[in-house]
Amino acid sequence: MPIALFVILQKKTVIYPFNFEEKIGFTRIREMIEERCLSQLGEDLAKEMHFSYNFSKLSLYLNQANEFKNVLISGRAFPSQDYLDLTFELNRIKTPGSFIFVENLFDLLISLTTINECLQFFKHKDSEQFPLLVKLGKDVFIPQEIIISANKIIDDKKTIKDTASDQLKEIRHQLNIKKNSINKRIAQIMQKVKKEGLSREDAEVTIRDGHLVIPINAVNKRKLKGYIHDESATGQTIYIEPSEIVDLGNELRELELAEKREIIKILTIFTDSLRPWIEDLENAYQYLGIIDFLRAKALFALEIGAVLPELSNTPFLEWRKAVHPLLFINHKQQKKKVEPLTIELNQRNRILIISGPNAGGKSVCLKTVGLLQYMFQCGLLIPVHESSIAGIFKQLFIDIGDEQSLDNDLSTYSSHLMNLKHLLKNADSQTLFMIDEFGSGTEPQLGGAIAEAILENLNAIKAFGVVTTHYANLKLLAGKQPGMINGAMLFDVNNIQPLYQLQIGKPGSSFAFEIARKIGFPESILSEAILKTGSTQIDFDNQLNQLEQERKALLQKKIELDSADEFISEIMERYQAKLEILESTSKDIIQKAKNQAKDILSNSNKLIENTVREIRETQASKEKTKIAREKVSTLKQELEIIEPAEVVKEIKKNAPVIVQLHEEKHEEKYTGHNKTPIVGDFVKVIGQESIGQVIKLSGKKAEVAFGQMKMRIDLGKLEKAKRSEIRKDKDKSYTSSYSSIMSDLNDKMAQFKLQLDLRGKRADEALDEVRHYIDDAILLRISEVTILHGKGNGTLREVVRQFLTSITEVRSFKDAPIDMGGSGITVVTLR
Repeated sequence: MPIALFVILQKKTVIYPFNFEEKIGFTRIREMIEERCLSQLGEDLAKEMHFSYNFSKLSLYLNQANEFKNVLISGRAFPSQDYLDLTFELNRIKTPGSFIFVENLFDLLISLTTINECLQFFKHKDSEQFPLLVKLGKDVFIPQEIIISANKIIDDKKTIKDTASDQLKEIRHQLNIKKNSINKRIAQIMQKVKKEGLSREDAEVTIRDGHLVIPINAVNKRKLKGYIHDESATGQTIYIEPSEIVDLGNELRELELAEKREIIKILTIFTDSLRPWIEDLENAYQYLGIIDFLRAKALFALEIGAVLPELSNTPFLEWRKAVHPLLFINHKQQKKKVEPLTIELNQRNRILIISGPNAGGKSVCLKTVGLLQYMFQCGLLIPVHESSIAGIFKQLFIDIGDEQSLDNDLSTYSSHLMNLKHLLKNADSQTLFMIDEFGSGTEPQLGGAIAEAILENLNAIKAFGVVTTHYANLKLLAGKQPGMINGAMLFDVNNIQPLYQLQIGKPGSSFAFEIARKIGFPESILSEAILKTGSTQIDFDNQLNQLEQERKALLQKKIELDSADEFISEIMERYQAKLEILESTSKDIIQKAKNQAKDILSNSNKLIENTVREIRETQASKEKTKIAREKVSTLKQELEIIEPAEVVKEIKKNAPVIVQLHEEKHEEKYTGHNKTPIVGDFVKVIGQESIGQVIKLSGKKAEVAFGQMKMRIDLGKLEKAKRSEIRKDKDKSYTSSYSSIMSDLNDKMAQFKLQLDLRGKRADEALDEVRHYIDDAILLRISEVTILHGKGNGTLREVVRQFLTSITEVRSFKDAPIDMGGSGITVVTLR
């Protein structure tokens, strides 16, 4: 699937102005998507993400992102490492005779493994719920022989394996013999030099320019034949490579060159086998890039609580509980709440005129509309309620902020007029415009008149829009012109503070005098201002405030009445149903009891008749009469045994519904008694499924633990969980814990390094790091690691090795080869 097919967009789409993305905050959204990508391929797709009004493609991208969000919350671990881009290397080796580099071969192997894991993930039986993601990988093909061959050639240390070819195995065998010979001989020479006093007692063989050298006192340099490679800073020590070591080193170099030639030969053969599959592999890497991009979009959606709303292929929006994503993230860090926005623009009410106090949230509402609509038409999920509906617009326009330009000799108001001129020229019935502080920047009466005329024109062509203003003539316009509607940012007149809530249907007051009083503005100045304003404007604002208070009171009463009515109706329905069940069941039980009584009476009559006849016929003796009386007495006892307990037994046997009602009653007793949760109760947020436990109460709030996360929630928003729900939640937590453990192990493996550097550490610090490092290596089943502690005075080396001897999982440890660090590095082999 070529990337071009994934990001194709309309070139004629009109977004105005050129810095639209910066104005609404989408630039930061794009950066956050890029930050969540794991590969350059994914980042490139994030950079190329653009506004589109192609409904079918948008529907595809949005549903793909939503499916990937469901993947992330499904609990199954999805591959999250080794998202590498090898397309450049694949393009390079298309030339016959070229060969893949060793480090690129390793990257090819691990990235193809990741692609394979992604494909296998969507072949799982549970993947039926991700049909679009399954289809995305349908045409991706990775030749398994490539992975098998690569695994035979290179190991997990990015080194060509000895077994890659018989010739390489033999060359490396000879190399090891030669290296051991050199190390053994130079060690002998070093001992001899020390014995003859040509060097210090604590001197050791070291490396200079890739050569093994012996440190000799400068005065003794002519006493050892060899090649001088270096001297100390003071000039008192000379570093000499002995002559016989030089000869051995030349032989070693010849073997190393032979090794290099053999490796190139192996890589060339592998590349020749790889070349016919390059086109398939390039397609596979494009698939990996798309998966990376979708994963980043899904991660961001989870972070901001974004969902897939209902889609509509018309210019229309109906959002419930919409929030500005950047404001949400910022407030979340500060543990503050964002007031959600509910807004609807349709054919009846296309233009929303928002008014209200300064710093009351008007501009935030306007930016929220612009940003979420733009995100949606770029294929991103948006933070709204799932019941929301999102439509498609062909043009987006925004006029916000100061566009003053010294270069173009434009004032702030002139720049606004230039923007509005562009809007009037290009707007149509599929345009969504957003204008902040409409009409401001010039003389209020004239600016308001121009703004009114512009709105009437835009309304006539049936454009959609959101504008903010303080002008009364624009507030009144919404009441006169069909297609326009007022909106108010609510204000708490008692505490003189904004509520940041949008109410559709009425204009808002600026509350200028109230805000001025709160900040301590001189009362004499305010009194003069009121006189200058005139009673008409003051009365208009006062009426708005009074209407708002009356509306709130009526709304509260309505909520209380509706709640009481629903509660009573529910109780009546439940008890009516129970009564009908009891009446029906009781009739059956009474009838069975009657039938049973008839049978008993019939049997008793027969027994008495038989007894009397037996006495008469046999002229029974006292003993036989006594036996007959005992039979009658036993029958009497059986009749007396029919007590309520038997009836209850019969009810349980023949009317299981009553047992069920009995159990429901106990359940109600558990959840209904003392409905306010207490510490230790299992609860859930009303309307949600997640169950947590109350760990602390503070006033009207409760601190609830949901797994490892703790939240403070109003008591009124909580309800006690049923026992059955608690049991189900415990079963889920086990599965979730397992998935979390596997995810942690994957992260730990991705971050683990095969060498621990302890240089510069104190002994106690180093020991603590080694302990954690070896524990991680054992946990991740690493077979061999190295610890770099340096030479120094040998204290750190001794402490580390003494600790290693105490660990049973350590098979052995030794110095690294001299050319790899010698006694300054300890190589640890684990069981």
